Amino acid sequence: MSSPHSQNRAILLLALAAFVSASAFRICDPMLPRLAAEFGTSTGQAGATVTAFAVAYGLLQMFFGPVGDRYGKFRVVAIATFACAIGSAGAVVAPNLDVLIVCRALSGAAGGGIVPLSMAWIGDNVPYEERQATLARFLTGTILGMAMGQLAGGLITDTMGWRWAFAFLVVGYVIVGSLLLREVAQQAAQRRSSAGSATASQSVPQRGFVAQMRTVFGVPWARIVLVTVFLEGLLVFGSLAFAPAYLHDRFGLSLTAAGAVVAVYALGGLLYTLVAGRMLRWLGERGLAAAGGVVLCVAFLAYWLGPAWGWALGAGVLAGFGYYLLHATLQTNATQMVPSARGTAVAWFASCLFLGQAVGVALAGVFVDVAGAAVLFGTSAVLLPLLGASFAWALKRRAQAKTGEPVVQ
Repeated sequence: MSSPHSQNRAILLLALAAFVSASAFRICDPMLPRLAAEFGTSTGQAGATVTAFAVAYGLLQMFFGPVGDRYGKFRVVAIATFACAIGSAGAVVAPNLDVLIVCRALSGAAGGGIVPLSMAWIGDNVPYEERQATLARFLTGTILGMAMGQLAGGLITDTMGWRWAFAFLVVGYVIVGSLLLREVAQQAAQRRSSAGSATASQSVPQRGFVAQMRTVFGVPWARIVLVTVFLEGLLVFGSLAFAPAYLHDRFGLSLTAAGAVVAVYALGGLLYTLVAGRMLRWLGERGLAAAGGVVLCVAFLAYWLGPAWGWALGAGVLAGFGYYLLHATLQTNATQMVPSARGTAVAWFASCLFLGQAVGVALAGVFVDVAGAAVLFGTSAVLLPLLGASFAWALKRRAQAKTGEPVVQ
């Protein structure tokens, strides 16, 4: 068993890897108008740089669960981080939009293992009674990374050029990957020095990919969680991906300012981590899910109807807070929905989230080119409260089924 100090160090490194990965996911959002101008295309078509990353990220996550179980989750995260650096290096020198899209897809494919395997490693090594707090600390890296991607993408594009944004990603990936590999070596040495210890992979049945997938999808509750997180990613991030371009076009904000305004989304997420315990005690899981949908509705209405760009600041904070009210409830259920195949279950959860984002951005690109970004915000404002209420109802039915109570409509 690792010491608390070494465990905290390992979790910090995983959070740093998630930070860089999340930054890469969102870094193209504010640079879409610049990419469209440089490559002579529309903003919606330039959005393929976001879609390609998200599609590859989502599709590959489902394969990383069995790979991590077999070869070691922490080791696979380290290798994936270096592979992301290679994809980002290709984006630095991309001569045209098609090559840039391919490089983004490569980065997304490699990055698909970072967050789900980190969550699964935490599930394997942290006792359940401590897991929610630990996942909240890990989640901070993802939240800050998404904000940094939005902010840095606009700032670097305005000041140094969009290629430099990918160059900074390469540096980040290499530094974090090196630290992760050193941690892998330290963990191996610690296992060798502990005669009675056993690796997490030794306690996990070695089943093939198809068998593990069938195990996960054979659980009805797992199917409900996976469908809900797919729709969540589609509705939330499909709209948010085009928020910087919307603010740039409607209010004349620079790309730096537009990216910074949308990046306050992270403040809402951080606010959630500060009050999560109290909110959970006050509202319970069902209340958190329902409240998340309502808060997201208000956020997208503020983006859509706000008469000045300052309204988007409040909208961003509400979007982050509402998203994590709903998403953290989903995430907690994901880590326990199939304990016998945790790595695969969490990988599919993350895969469905990012596939939802990819589909959302692709659909949003069509909406932006045909009807304008305002349609996106109105659609999300209507559908997200319904999604939160539906999952809250599913949680109620599941709790009643466990206790044998009749399901009351």
